[in-house]
Amino acid sequence: MHAWPASEVPALPGKGRDLRIHDTATGGRVTLDPGPVARIYVCGITPYDATHMGHAATYNAFDLVQRVWLDTKRQVHYVQNVTDVDDPLLERAIRDGKDWVELAEGETALFREDMTALRLLPPKHYIGAVEAIPGIVPLVERLRDAGAAYELEGDVYFSVESDPHFGEVSHYDAAAMKALSAERGGDPERPGKKNPLDPMLWMAAREGEPSWDGASLGRGRPGWHIECVAIALDHLGMGFDVQGGGSDLIFPHHEMGASHAQALTGEYPFAKAYVHAGMVALGGEKMSKSKGNLVFVSKLRRDGVDPAAIRLTLLAHHYRADWEWTDQVLQDAVERLGRWRAAVSRPDGPSADALVEEVREALANDLDAPAALAAVDRWAERQDADGGTDEAAPGLVSRTVDALLGVAL
Repeated sequence: MHAWPASEVPALPGKGRDLRIHDTATGGRVTLDPGPVARIYVCGITPYDATHMGHAATYNAFDLVQRVWLDTKRQVHYVQNVTDVDDPLLERAIRDGKDWVELAEGETALFREDMTALRLLPPKHYIGAVEAIPGIVPLVERLRDAGAAYELEGDVYFSVESDPHFGEVSHYDAAAMKALSAERGGDPERPGKKNPLDPMLWMAAREGEPSWDGASLGRGRPGWHIECVAIALDHLGMGFDVQGGGSDLIFPHHEMGASHAQALTGEYPFAKAYVHAGMVALGGEKMSKSKGNLVFVSKLRRDGVDPAAIRLTLLAHHYRADWEWTDQVLQDAVERLGRWRAAVSRPDGPSADALVEEVREALANDLDAPAALAAVDRWAERQDADGGTDEAAPGLVSRTVDALLGVAL
């Protein structure tokens, strides 16, 4: 599966700072110090209704991570998946009378267009669950053969008790885990399971649903969590720098994925840091496909909204914060974009050397994009009030905003 084209990232004078970021697993801030190649895995979409503003906010956050790393002169090895076969996709295809493959391909193509318009840097490897199945099957077999998984009426389940570190990503208690499992695709009430929290690794073929050859597992399709584990281990290995996604993935997805990988390899941890973006609401409720309260990037683009303004709307909120989409927050971003473009259109201006360092420091400080925007606002205000004589300043501001915030002025 192919990703989307990359926009050029301008080089800035000097060198950026190492990223200090909130790690869900430890509950505190950690300083990431990758080697020459920083490794990040971000969980991708289930392509049946893309791309809403919650998606955009999440991927914007991890785009900032990449840009901070690139500014430190590192390479970035970024991997993202597409869950292109799963119950919600199949249910939507039936509801709409579409072929599930056609639905997945169409929504994935739209997602690529939205990511390109927002100038989000693409992953090096963009992998669909279906194409990953040949690598998933042997992992499930290994877990089963090692006693970390078991069969139940043809399905294969992972035993959470096989990983001594289970629970160390979310730190939720058993009652919260059970409730979230039921809410987010699990089946804690199924009779015969060793532990209600045990997640499915391989679903035996169901009548009328797609299935693949699972060797000794029989025909079926993979569970959600093992998909990401197989892709991450294949392309990044254990102990990569950041596992990312929305806060709704903390449990069960990231908790289970970590346990799958740790049980498979005997190594710990799966990722050095678990980083999660907040949720975006509309009308007082979290945007979700099930509720249908969605604002789509593609719809805004069709209505003539500049993608740079959409991105500035996202950047105006700290990535870990839960916030609400309104017409006003978008209008604020449109006005900010206009002010910035007017400020850099002049032939000279106040020195921007300090601005570069302010934006770097803000982003290194747990991706504080609102502080970075405020720094650019202050420079634009000085430009509007007093101007300046530095002919290089407007260009340096433009390159800084482009390189570190992904916004083209």
